[in-house]
Amino acid sequence: MASEPQAASNPAPEPQSQSNQITATEPQQQQQQPSQETPASPPLPARHTALTPGPRASRFQATLDSALSHTLAKISWDNFAACYPHIAAHAPATLRAVQSQMVDRLRSLCKKEFDSIQQARSVVAKLNELETLVSEAERRRKAAGDSGGDPPVPPHVLPPDEVLDAHLAPHLAQQQSQLNAKLQTTQAHNAKLFEDIKIQRAEIESLVSLLEKVLEDVSNTNQMMDGVVDDVARETRTIEIEMAES
Repeated sequence: MASEPQAASNPAPEPQSQSNQITATEPQQQQQQPSQETPASPPLPARHTALTPGPRASRFQATLDSALSHTLAKISWDNFAACYPHIAAHAPATLRAVQSQMVDRLRSLCKKEFDSIQQARSVVAKLNELETLVSEAERRRKAAGDSGGDPPVPPHVLPPDEVLDAHLAPHLAQQQSQLNAKLQTTQAHNAKLFEDIKIQRAEIESLVSLLEKVLEDVSNTNQMMDGVVDDVARETRTIEIEMAES
């Protein structure tokens, strides 16, 4: 008599566990995919986040417990007995034990899966970080209101162009710094080349001036030799005539 509900109760937790395992592994795979991308800029230092559950994390866990309790409450004795009226009429104690074991087993499995998903997704840390962001935003809003200036514009009402510029600003700033560094390197290299060219031009001008001076000396020498060549040629012809007559 007791073997019939026990055989029916054992397969019941398995679909719940398998479905929860699938939902637990899928977020882990989705979380691992963005980590493969290489960031364009070095990441900022990690913000210190408390691991103790804050108000939102505590409320989230309480909501999970409440939802689980309401779900398991559907497996009440009346509903369970209605599924097995023959056993409930002849062996109610055994059926109550099976119903209690099933509820406890489902509760432990669901809590284990919930805890696994919360650890994989860092739910407590992210909710605590949200608490910090909300408190900082509230403090800045109060500071802006006390200063008498214009209240800050909520991000969700900003135009798409400004939101896009805000997201692209760090990347563009990094690219601009890299381009500035390359520009400075190129300018320094060009300045060195310009100095080398100036030195080479000075050497060329010095050589040209020296060559012009040599050509000028040669020209002066030729002019001086023009008057002497006729006399030398006349004397040479005279000597040749005398030598021929003798």
